[in-house]
Amino acid sequence: MTGPLASLKIVEFSGLGPAPLAGQLLADLGAEVITVDRRAAPANPTDINRRGKKSVVLDLKSDTGLAAAQRLIAASEVLIEGFRPGVMERLGLGPNACPERLIYARMTGWGQDGPLAQTAGHDINYLALTGALHAMGNADRAPVPPLNLVADYGGGTMFLLLGILSAVIERGVSGKGQVVDAAMVDGVPAMMGLIHAMLAQGKWSEARGTNWLDGGAPFYRCYTCACGGYVSVGALEPQFHALLLENAGLPAEHQASQNETAHWPERHALYAKAFAQRRRDEWSETFAGSDACVAPVLTFSEAQFHPHMAERGTFITSGGVMQAAPAPRFSRSAAGAPNPPSAVGAETDAVLEGLGYSAAERRAITG
Repeated sequence: MTGPLASLKIVEFSGLGPAPLAGQLLADLGAEVITVDRRAAPANPTDINRRGKKSVVLDLKSDTGLAAAQRLIAASEVLIEGFRPGVMERLGLGPNACPERLIYARMTGWGQDGPLAQTAGHDINYLALTGALHAMGNADRAPVPPLNLVADYGGGTMFLLLGILSAVIERGVSGKGQVVDAAMVDGVPAMMGLIHAMLAQGKWSEARGTNWLDGGAPFYRCYTCACGGYVSVGALEPQFHALLLENAGLPAEHQASQNETAHWPERHALYAKAFAQRRRDEWSETFAGSDACVAPVLTFSEAQFHPHMAERGTFITSGGVMQAAPAPRFSRSAAGAPNPPSAVGAETDAVLEGLGYSAAERRAITG
């Protein structure tokens, strides 16, 4: 393996959502990630979260399967699980049953404790309770969920990764592992420092669609073009706003009153009318190379072909499936191209052999 995490051994208990993405991103950067699965299945090149991982199928309800899982955990440095609180304990695989040096990373929406800890939820629910969802969408409509990028993957996956790598660093000092409780309802507010600051300063209104970053500002929103496509406008700074006005043929006198909110509603209409006069790709040409912070709104299928994305190799194709290349990038310990997802359970025999099981013992475990 190559990549900055090539020395890290991780066991991931297979599940859905942000925990598998965390395992994928760690594998992308070179970590050895072995997933523990319930049953075998054919290779699926569209299951991108499995790329670069190995898979072992174990029956955790059998004594031999549980013992194999315990041996695998003992040979690992990090464990990732995304079940409801208490599930791993009931299996006999909770933190107290694991080696002291193990970093035990737990991914949930609500956290390991609290009144909602045992209830189901999804990205939209976690956003709702943190206040973030209320700020998303148009003023005259119900809030709009931002896919599942903000709670699941922003407040979930990324904070799980931060917790794991922080615990790895701390273990280098203490020699001990610890439990990482990564909860989406903790991670989302942690990303909202700027918004909380503006609230405290009286610079943010809780009325949706009236603020700097929520589409209220005419210079920070999307507009419909003549072709039905869209452009994104993000000209927040005065110097960038001036370029927006110049290139879009909008009144130069708007510069002096850019942040006077009383003018924003009428300017929404004026700017919308201006952008509706030309096609999206025409606007792209107009603003190409400009600091006006205007970019076309591309579809998923278009994004990979944009010249900037193409030159950087931001997207790759593996097994005929378009997906993101490993990120971030490193100057010395560059990660190699990720291996496509293997069949679920494909590495069971090899993993068990690596744990010291004889051929007869492996047959007893795998049936």
